[in-house]
Amino acid sequence: MAMARTQAADFEERREAIVEKAAELFANSGFLGASVSDIARACNTSKSLLYHYYPSKEDVLYAVMESHIDTLVDDVESLADIQSSAQERLRILLQMFMKHYMGAAARQKVLLNELANLPADRRALIVSKQRRIVDAVQSLLVLIHPDLKKDKDKARAKTMLVFGMINWTKNWYRADGQVSEESLVDMMMEMATAG
Repeated sequence: MAMARTQAADFEERREAIVEKAAELFANSGFLGASVSDIARACNTSKSLLYHYYPSKEDVLYAVMESHIDTLVDDVESLADIQSSAQERLRILLQMFMKHYMGAAARQKVLLNELANLPADRRALIVSKQRRIVDAVQSLLVLIHPDLKKDKDKARAKTMLVFGMINWTKNWYRADGQVSEESLVDMMMEMATAG
């Protein structure tokens, strides 16, 4: 009888290192353009050891997306503990989102561009989490602008414009430039909450 392979003490750290390298590869080359061999090479390991941590390339892709989307879901859920106006909660959420989007630009790019490469069941899980995040922002915008409650299409459009700002900021924003992240969030708030 064969004995099961035991988990290394640093199993989770190694899984995270694989996800980090794979996120960069998928962001730069696309999911289809990066092979398991490329991931193994980037991680300075063998394909067989990589398969010990992730049984398939799709499992790695899912882990890249899940790690990022779960952080954003956590951001949304943390608002439940904050007792302040909808406007202040939206500001806090945008600050958290910006921090996480900037710190995980490769994972965000993979989330935006590679969703179609996930198996349908896993894609559905990611999409349901995305909807929770979008719905949370929309709820705050409706509290700030009660007239949006009567026009769900306009409320959704305004919400998606907010995400458009966030999603593309990493493509042009320079943290060492003249505009601070705080000022950037102020501008986003001004645009998001304008009448």
